[in-house]
Parts: sequence; structure tokens; C-alpha cells
Amino acid sequence: MILIADSGSSKTDWRVIHKDGRVSQNRGVGFNPYYQTSEEMAIQMRQDFLVNLESEIEEIYYYGAGCSADIRKKEVENALRTIFPNSKIQVDHDLSAAAHATCGHQAGIACILGTGSNSCDYDGEKIIDSRPAPGYILGDEGGGGYVGRKFLIDFINEEMPQVIREELIDRFQLSAALIQDHVYRQPFPNRYMASFCRFITEHKSEPYCYNLFYSSFQDFFAKHVLKYRDYGNKPVNFVGSIAYYNSDILRKAAMDAGLYVNLIIESPIAGLTLYHQEKL
Repeated sequence: MILIADSGSSKTDWRVIHKDGRVSQNRGVGFNPYYQTSEEMAIQMRQDFLVNLESEIEEIYYYGAGCSADIRKKEVENALRTIFPNSKIQVDHDLSAAAHATCGHQAGIACILGTGSNSCDYDGEKIIDSRPAPGYILGDEGGGGYVGRKFLIDFINEEMPQVIREELIDRFQLSAALIQDHVYRQPFPNRYMASFCRFITEHKSEPYCYNLFYSSFQDFFAKHVLKYRDYGNKPVNFVGSIAYYNSDILRKAAMDAGLYVNLIIESPIAGLTLYHQEKL
């Protein structure tokens, strides 16, 4: 059997391709070797459905955030080997997953807008160029953590509409002290900041919330897409919840930047499953 994982900082989609062609699925927590050790990831990976498959999985194809450098790939592989010591394991970057799922065998620009953000220029077979992705403190333009950070800064400084601020206080008992505790003292501050994007999406008919996404997407285009060669003649594709649930704003921002957006999907896992089923 084949195990496939598409992992971001917030969640992981798992698919199992059985020998008879059946596909089963599960969703668990996200992983990122930049923020977690092999030991920490291994503890979280020891979920019931993975442990129960220990003797049956022959091949594992893991696509994950933070897996561009060989040393980070090895950390994820080591975590997986605590459960699957005899399986063939291949760890690849989440950009490869995005490119395979959205571009197929056609040239294009593949982008990720989830908790974080990333992008690459793909020639139909391989990634030929990519932009730096220094994480949620130094980058992640357009991603959920980036949008959420701007939102929380505005809350702290009382620079958002009062009606929105009052709803946040009423709904989440939000305060500057609570925000600072989560950001500076609790684990995974990027997930915490990104969690407010659901609220912002719910209120995107409000000009303030709409512009949070719009300006963040423009920042992403400026730092990423507009720096690729011949970007204006290539379809731009997206994966990730931020792109998917705010596709109307994303397409408008792209059009204003002179870009053609082709496909926007929430997760690449279905495309990856089809890709690996061909190997059976």
C-alpha cells in the first residue's frame, strides 16, 4: 500500500492507496520541521490510524511545508521511520505538491496561500525557479499568518472599525494581553494568527476586512509572482485555504496586477492521489 501526505503548518491530509485501488483518507495536525524536532513530530504522528498501518505500508510520499532543505527532509523522514521502519520514504517540498496538483504537465506558476505562503515557476516537469520563503516572521506575504498578524496589530492599536473590534472582544474575549501571550509565550504563533482569517473571511463584505486580504495578496504578488520571468504569459495557480475561501478577492487583486489566475483549489491531495495511483 501507498501512504501519501500533504502537510502544512496547520493540518495534514493523509491518503492511503490500497492494493485493490481503494482510497481511504484522514486529516490530522500539521507539521513543519523548521518549528518542530523529529521527536516532536514523531509523537504527533503516532496517531491510531498511522500506527495501525505500520506493517502494511510499502511506500510513503510525504509533501510538506518546510521541506525544501535536505536536512529538514531528513528530520521528517526520521519521524516517519519511528512508525514505518521498513517502508520506502520520499519527502518532498509542498511546492512540488502544488505544482503537480495544479499544473500537471503544463508550464505555470504554482502558489501556496495557506497558513504560510510560497511559490514556484514550473516548466511542466520540474520546478525551475522559486522565491525565498523565510517563514512567518520574515515573509509569508498573503498567507493566513501574515493577514492575521496585520489584523491583530490593528486590534492592539485600535486601528480597525469599532464595530469589528467590539465583536472580537465579545466573541473571543480578545485583549492585547491575550494576543501577546499567544504570540510570544504559546507554541505555533503562526497558527494562532492565521486562525483569525476565518473571522475576517466571514466579514469580507466590510471594506476593512476586504482590504486586509486584497493588500496582502498584492504584497504576495510583488514579492513572488511578479519576479518570475515572463510571468504575464503564464497561468498562475493556487492551493490553500486562504486562496480558496477568498478566491473572489484573489482574482480581483491578480487582475489588477496583470496576472491570469487559472486554478484555485483548497488542497492538492486529490491530484497527488491520482498522480501516485498511476504507479500501482
